[in-house]
Amino acid sequence: MSTDTPGIDPLEALRAPRDPACDVFLTGPVFLDIIFTGLDSAPVRGTESWARGMGSSPGGVANMATALARLGLRTALAAAFGDDHYGEYCWDALEQGEGIDLSMSHTVPGWHSPVTVSMAYEGERTMVSHGHEAPAPAPVAGTSTGAAGTTGTTGTSTGAATPVFPQCPPRARAAIASLAPGRSEPWVATAARDGALVFGDVGWDETGRWDLDALPDLAHCEAFLPNAEEAMRYTRTDCPRAAAHALAERVPLAVVTLGAEGAYAVDGRSGTAAAVPAIEVEALDPTGAGDVFVAGFVTGTLADWPLADRLAFAGLTAALSVQEFGGSLSAPGWAEIAAWWQLIRTCDRQDPAALERYAFLDDLLPTTARVWPLRRAVPTIGFRQ
Repeated sequence: MSTDTPGIDPLEALRAPRDPACDVFLTGPVFLDIIFTGLDSAPVRGTESWARGMGSSPGGVANMATALARLGLRTALAAAFGDDHYGEYCWDALEQGEGIDLSMSHTVPGWHSPVTVSMAYEGERTMVSHGHEAPAPAPVAGTSTGAAGTTGTTGTSTGAATPVFPQCPPRARAAIASLAPGRSEPWVATAARDGALVFGDVGWDETGRWDLDALPDLAHCEAFLPNAEEAMRYTRTDCPRAAAHALAERVPLAVVTLGAEGAYAVDGRSGTAAAVPAIEVEALDPTGAGDVFVAGFVTGTLADWPLADRLAFAGLTAALSVQEFGGSLSAPGWAEIAAWWQLIRTCDRQDPAALERYAFLDDLLPTTARVWPLRRAVPTIGFRQ
């Protein structure tokens, strides 16, 4: 994470002494992502391709956890980590590098970390992944296990008050659940019952049924955030906006991402709808952009911004992320957002109405920012400081 990122807390004005210590809780698999960049085209069968650049970073659910943490939210992640060098690297990058709470994560002896190799070219990417499902942690009350199984920040700590996941998710303002057909995660209902706003993410339905009733945890969600194709298939509609309105009959807040068209959302409680166009950028790698969008939208929701501002902010963070390579590596912090806002207002021929759409940033951002564009250091496993 950028060491000079301004310390902005988007929830500072809303915090109270009895609030949960955790802003957002999420769980899922963490991959080691190895990213090859600078490819002129997709690899061709029977040939060898050389990439001009390469990087590595935690991936999978780590993309969203990193995006949330860089926006100033107190983020807790429950995940399994391998006890190999990859697992140690991912643990350290998330806990020490991003400040993510891993007290409910655990290391699995003898289990190797899942790996994804991503090849970026022409604004697209091709990915190859390998991994095995991690065994569930032993439900030992009051214990959390860190990387390498030793004591300290990456070890085992014991305390009677420590919640154990998945039996006891932490009390949080929000939780992000990955919904899948036919699968129910008991922790989602517990989190909602304890007051967390649950944001439901979803992937492609491999069953081909596209049945909302097959997503049992949708009933606990405050918001549902599919992309346009998923939304239309689930609602049997041929228009993303119609799909959003249909989904708003099932969840309080329906958000449909439209790719290059932006995003559209409907608040089922008030009937309010909002549409925000996408920001035109040169996309280098779309990996993790959807996760960054969700993180931006969660941030705006917890900060109680108007619906259109939430959409605009989520779209902005996603647009900034695709200009860099990698998933978690590309997630923007407040320094990048401030630098973009400073730059865009000095560009010639800017549409005043478009600038006005992002005027809410003035109340959030510092008065000075670094010069744009910003380039991130890309970590590679093996170097010693």
